[in-house]
This record gives sequence, C-alpha cells and structure tokens, in this order.
Amino acid sequence: MTHGFGPVAPPDAQFRAAAEQRQAQLTKPHGALGRLEQLGNWVAACQGACPPQQFERARVVVFAGDHGVARHGVSAYPSEVTAQMVANFLGGGAAVYALAGVGGAPLRV
Repeated sequence: MTHGFGPVAPPDAQFRAAAEQRQAQLTKPHGALGRLEQLGNWVAACQGACPPQQFERARVVVFAGDHGVARHGVSAYPSEVTAQMVANFLGGGAAVYALAGVGGAPLRV
C-alpha cells in the first residue's frame, strides 16, 4: 500500500557542517544551548537549509505501548502505568501537552 510519499533523502552532511560552523560563530559559549544546538544542526541537514527554516505545521506525536521487555525490569515503570500515562496525555494533564500548547502544535497520542 502506498501513501503518496516519495523517497526521503537522508540528512545532508554539508548542511550539517554549515550549521555547526554557524553555531560556532554565534555570540554564545560553545554548547550553551545544549541539545538544542544538535537538534538545530540536524534540522538544517534534513531541510537542506542553513539556517534551518521555521516549521510551518509543527505537530507533537507521542507513541505509547507495552511489550514483553518490561517484565525484565528494564523499564522505569511497570506496564500497568502505560494506560494511566496515556489517559493523562489525552486529558491534557501531562507536561508534553502544555509544551505543545505553548508552541501552538497539536498533540496526537
């Protein structure tokens, strides 16, 4: 089944390098923006634009699910908590809901 999407190009290394160079020239200490710097460089590489363009239709998508690995004690919470967390997301009680609202981005769970 096709959904009308063409091939997706991988992030462009030249635009990532240009974004990294641009970050180094901004008036701020190196790394002052933490992970945001890395994300900005990645967005530039994905868009093929430096500086990256503002998102036109931002969306926040949360994926939630349970699987057998939780019973091995590797998850922060037991699988019973998943349904409670999803209900909280859908009810607007989670921090991700507030952050999406501040950014004007719809939240989809």
